Amino acid sequence: MRMRDELEQKVGLRFSKGLMAADNKEIYLALLELVQEKLAAAKQIQGEKKLYYISAEFLVGKLLSNNLINLGIYDQVKEALAEAGKDLSQVEEQENEPSLGNGGLGRLAACYLDSAATLGLPGDGVGLCYHFGLFKQYFQDHKQQERPDAWLSPQSWLKKTGVRFPVSFPQGEATAVLYDLSVSGYENGVNKLHLFDLETVDESLVKEGIDFDKTDILHNLTLFLYPDDSDRAGRLLRVYQQYFMVSAAAQLIVKELEEKGHPLRELHKYAVIQINDTHPSMVIPELVRLLTSKGVSLDDAIDTVSKTCAYTNHTILAEALEKWPLDYLEEAVPGLVPIIQELDKRVKAKYPDKALAIIDENNLVHMAHMDIHYGFSVNGVASLHTEILEKSELKAFAEAYPEKFNNKTNGITFRRWLMHCDPALAAFITEKIGPGWKKDANQLEKLLPFRDDEATLRQLLEIKQQNKRDLCAYLKAAEGVEVDENSVFDIQIKRLHEYKRQQMNALYIIWKYRQIKAGHKPKRPITLLFGAKAAPAYIIAKDIIHLILCLQEIIANDPEVSPWLKVHMVENYNITWAEHLIPACDISEQISLASKEASGTGNMKFMLNGAVTLGTMDGANVEIHDLVGEENVYIFGQSSETVMDLYAKAAYHPWEYYGQDEEITSLVDFIISPMVMRLGDPENLARLYKDMTRKDWFMALLDVKEYIQVKERALEDYEDRLAWAKKMLCNIAKAGYFSSDRSVAEYNRDIWKL
Repeated sequence: MRMRDELEQKVGLRFSKGLMAADNKEIYLALLELVQEKLAAAKQIQGEKKLYYISAEFLVGKLLSNNLINLGIYDQVKEALAEAGKDLSQVEEQENEPSLGNGGLGRLAACYLDSAATLGLPGDGVGLCYHFGLFKQYFQDHKQQERPDAWLSPQSWLKKTGVRFPVSFPQGEATAVLYDLSVSGYENGVNKLHLFDLETVDESLVKEGIDFDKTDILHNLTLFLYPDDSDRAGRLLRVYQQYFMVSAAAQLIVKELEEKGHPLRELHKYAVIQINDTHPSMVIPELVRLLTSKGVSLDDAIDTVSKTCAYTNHTILAEALEKWPLDYLEEAVPGLVPIIQELDKRVKAKYPDKALAIIDENNLVHMAHMDIHYGFSVNGVASLHTEILEKSELKAFAEAYPEKFNNKTNGITFRRWLMHCDPALAAFITEKIGPGWKKDANQLEKLLPFRDDEATLRQLLEIKQQNKRDLCAYLKAAEGVEVDENSVFDIQIKRLHEYKRQQMNALYIIWKYRQIKAGHKPKRPITLLFGAKAAPAYIIAKDIIHLILCLQEIIANDPEVSPWLKVHMVENYNITWAEHLIPACDISEQISLASKEASGTGNMKFMLNGAVTLGTMDGANVEIHDLVGEENVYIFGQSSETVMDLYAKAAYHPWEYYGQDEEITSLVDFIISPMVMRLGDPENLARLYKDMTRKDWFMALLDVKEYIQVKERALEDYEDRLAWAKKMLCNIAKAGYFSSDRSVAEYNRDIWKL
């Protein structure tokens, strides 16, 4: 049956009308049903051994177009709808974006599931089904405010399975209910994302904003991703939530093993568990507990689990290297404490070095340490990051277990981040080099012979210009914002964290504003776009948002400056926003303090879509620089070695820059100038000013002058349009390395062995 007829039939059966008469919502629901049927009928990927990728986050984004592309019917559906006078992009707008993640960690997990299915590897994700996600961000009085992101609807991609598991807490028994979400591979089979919900979850607990009773464990566990942990109740809730996830995951893994008739002692032969950061670390003692409860000896259980679990470290930042007070675990998960103590005892008997202990002298339980001792693989996510782990942060472990440590540079799925979000560029690439790049991203290098072809370069510039026009239209429709399509689009979109240094970008805005006021107008207008959420309890991060929003208004209301400079922060930054912003970007801001960004994956998405990176030698920026060469990237800032040395010697003092450098002083003082203080909240602004002048933990003042200088050079270079197009083409051509298909193939080759 041709696609038009299939759609007519679906719409007719559901809504008793033809396709032309149906509205976008009705068409979306008909397509949802159609695609789900095709996913159910598709090949379900099987194998003797299976991956379980456990993660607190899976930032999957909207799924309609992704599934249409992977099933090979996107063009057919688009054409069928066009015949009926309908627009697929308008239909897509009807879909709620699943609020199951926050940043790069969750998006990476989603990309890896896509790639595993594309490569035909049996690999399922396991996580939680959050009702309200992180939160829905909105701005009021130039500040971030939060409300629940109620994304769940009766008709969605989630399928209730009927599978239920008991999870025991001191407060009573909770029931984990399993929902499955199909993960389609590109022109290949289907895996699953397993999401557990709390059967007794009560959404009415949420009162003002995102506040709720954090102690009511049996009703709150799946309300929010990363509940506010600024108090003890919040931190305890994290422990309860993590245990709920891993207990349900462990029971699912054991159930599937038993159903296949395999002995529990041979779990490692049939399953591999990837622990994505430390949030799922308790799966190790929980599996030991579960196996011993089923008659496996303690020694055998520990040995089996140690050969089954692998750990990915995503950051050297303390907040992700979780350390829980032992008394928290005694209160929340008492059944695991004797096992963790036994695991620690065995480590201490073998390794007297205190740095290797699981339970330290302060009775803190180091989750990463447990993962390393009782997993068979530990990987970083970019070459620099892995080097820092081995030589600095986890040096003692790398010396104890050199065979366990390996690097797996992160990747992104090109299905979503090029074929879906930038179809014109995808078509251009196919026209130039054929379709082979869709399955073998390294073929993008075939673009390089076109780097001196003027017609090709002009074609590339026109595609970028159209993407900028499209973003302008989207910004106007979504937020009522007018943006000059002929301005330079300089974009920083990522989690709001001090180490990512949005505050340094704000100092550039201040510098540029003052330059224009002094009569130094740029050659063309500049538009600086931001997208970011700050964790609700992360005060300084929210202060940075406040400053950016104040600057946004000051500039918009200044007739002298506004024709030349535009600042805009989008509300509720998410995957949907990213899909509009990334294809339109000219300059990609990747300005983290060197040594702090493990990898970054936004940098890869921008590069793939023809943006040129402005960044530090941090994370995957190092590999981008090495791939494209000095002439096709803009690098600034102190090296990771210098930064780590400054930390080690406590030798960085912001007041040596503020107060002794007139230019830096004037930029920072602007934060508390009468103009900004009148518009903003003096408390927020003064606190940020104080932090930057006295603490500046992530060294914005160290790099700000070179950052301004190099950014200005990039803006100058932008004016040679053909030379800039050549940089764009080189970046696209060299982006193949960053395909998540490559990453996942390496994980499978070296770790999973599926």
